Formats: sequence, C-alpha cells, structure tokens
Amino acid sequence: MSFVQIIEYETDRPEEIAALGEARMAEGGPPDGFRLTVARDRDNPNRYVSVVSFPSYEEAMANSARPDTDEFARKMAALCTSPPRFRNLDVIREAL
Repeated sequence: MSFVQIIEYETDRPEEIAALGEARMAEGGPPDGFRLTVARDRDNPNRYVSVVSFPSYEEAMANSARPDTDEFARKMAALCTSPPRFRNLDVIREAL
C-alpha cells in the first residue's frame, strides 16, 4: 500500500528551504519511488505544504530513520516560523 506524508509549515524563508531540499537531493538523491510536491497556500503566502509519496509505509520509515533525513528535518524546522505539522496517510485510492 502506498504511503503519503503531508508536512505543513510556515516560513518567511522559502528560498532557503528550497535550497536545503535541492542540496539534499543532490547529495544522496531521492529513494526509489519517492515523489515530492511542494505547494504554497494562496490564502496565506507564508504557509506551505510538502506532499511526500512513497511506495510503502516501510520505505517511508526507512527513509525517516536515515541520519541525513533527521539532519534535513532539523535544519528545515529552524527555518520555519512555527513547528511543522505532519500527517501520515495510507493511500486507499488513486486516480489519474
């Protein structure tokens, strides 16, 4: 079963967060089957949502356990104006 993590965060430093993410991707590359979508809230321009998709919950947890993932999360949180909020979701249906 596919797994999606939604991370909602607020920042006044979005370019720095984007650069942090780009650097992480360049260093280790994303895991197989990983997909990332980043969106900005039209009603609150300092609010962002990252939607991270994995082939399975187990693969997502393996990624979360990586030291570079922890380091990225700490650096990202330091660039936020409030703590990020996480939603962990099992995908039950997809349509294209």
